Amino acid sequence: MNNFDPRKLPDLVHRPIVTEKATMLMEFNKYTFEVSPKATKPEIKAAIEDLFDVEVVQVNTILPPRKKKRVGRFIGYKPHYKRAVVTVANGDEEKIRQVLFPEV
Repeated sequence: MNNFDPRKLPDLVHRPIVTEKATMLMEFNKYTFEVSPKATKPEIKAAIEDLFDVEVVQVNTILPPRKKKRVGRFIGYKPHYKRAVVTVANGDEEKIRQVLFPEV
């Protein structure tokens, strides 16, 4: 396996995405995160395993096209992002849920 700099790995994962579709995927041990657009699948896998102390089985990435945003007569673009759907091994789902959704 590739050796990645452990100091740079947490910067690859920006935030978890909690939408209706992402919540339905959690039933199948799949968790969705917004990651850096330049992050690769092995880097995302290493970052999730390091951050949450779980075993990652599979990483799927989605890089949607940039959308235009208009404010008055000025046209710009929405921020560019990459979405990663991470499949966690059976038995590790409780570890990641306790970090993402702590009991209040």
